[in-house]
Amino acid sequence: MTAKANAASPTDAIDPDKALVPAVQRVNEMRVRKGFWPKLARTAARIPFADRLLSVYFAARDPQTPTAAKGVMLGALAYWVLPVDAIPDVLMGIGFTDDAAVIAAVVATLSAHIRPRHRDAARETLKGLSERN
Repeated sequence: MTAKANAASPTDAIDPDKALVPAVQRVNEMRVRKGFWPKLARTAARIPFADRLLSVYFAARDPQTPTAAKGVMLGALAYWVLPVDAIPDVLMGIGFTDDAAVIAAVVATLSAHIRPRHRDAARETLKGLSERN
């Protein structure tokens, strides 16, 4: 099973109708597992929404988060990880605006599943990343 076969475009990764399909969810989880930390390490200092991004990541990895919420969260995180999206991330100033909008929508919609422990873990992680750099 390849990522292309199951989620051909970035919008497929966050399509609510597809985010809960088990095959798409597995592909999104694989994308996040492979690409999240390397991309975060490269971009954390440049993206003002890194704390919310990490909160969503920790909520998606939490066994207590409902499966449906995880599916949507993983779709949003996969969209962020994808190298090709609506606005290429390499464009200075505007490259992450679409990613920020997707993460903001997930946080607004699923905030009940993003617990204080997820936000605390995000702050601690960002603190650790900034101390390394």
